[in-house]
Amino acid sequence: MSVLSIAIGIFILLESLNILTLYFNPGTQMGNGVGVFNAWEQSKADPQMHQFVQYLVYWVAGTKLIFVALLLVILFTTDESTKLLTVVALIASISSFFWRLFPIIKSLDKADQITPPGYSRTLGLLIAGFIGLFAAALAWSLISA
Repeated sequence: MSVLSIAIGIFILLESLNILTLYFNPGTQMGNGVGVFNAWEQSKADPQMHQFVQYLVYWVAGTKLIFVALLLVILFTTDESTKLLTVVALIASISSFFWRLFPIIKSLDKADQITPPGYSRTLGLLIAGFIGLFAAALAWSLISA
């Protein structure tokens, strides 16, 4: 198994765990659940708003499920050049977190709207870790080719 396949496989596993969290225990503060957002609990005071928030959470889970399914197809049916381009696409798409999502969660964290405090930094490091994993796999693949 190639280093690219291993990196893609690790990502599939971790994202699959997050999908399960979002579908079956979205309010948890573990596994990137939305319970870290204080607004999750606050939304429960307004049933219409909570239903909307649940819809968005399940929409994210469904989108991740499509993404994971496509990665599984790529992992098991394509050659190394397609996997290499997949890793480049993963680096680019995961990096978009720092464009829109990170500034928002960092701002919420600063306003004490995230529990536990400092979670935005932890999440930022986790996302940077994914990018680093894929960059290292990409570099290893190119160097050893």
